[in-house]
Amino acid sequence: MRRFLKALILLPVAILVVLLAVANRAPVELNLDPLSGGSSPEFAVTLPLYAVLFGAVALGIVIGGMGAWFAQGRHRRAERRYKREAGRLRGETERLRTRPQGPSVPALAGPAR
Repeated sequence: MRRFLKALILLPVAILVVLLAVANRAPVELNLDPLSGGSSPEFAVTLPLYAVLFGAVALGIVIGGMGAWFAQGRHRRAERRYKREAGRLRGETERLRTRPQGPSVPALAGPAR
């Protein structure tokens, strides 16, 4: 069922991506030199428009993923600390379970009347 739903969503997206690439094949100049003044840029690349669009989307995904990874750093640090503490407590519990029991202390009797 999950596989069917994934295909139901991804198939139209794939068709749209292919249609976008076919419809936007015209070359555009990507100017990477903001100081050139528009006359003759030193760093310019001519690419199809779909390549520029896909590159921008991919760059956005990478930057967003890095931002999320950095934002979750303190949660990962806390998880590591909790795992270490749980391991320490688990070891202490096992040590106390396997420790030989000494003579038991008799229960104290209530006050005499």
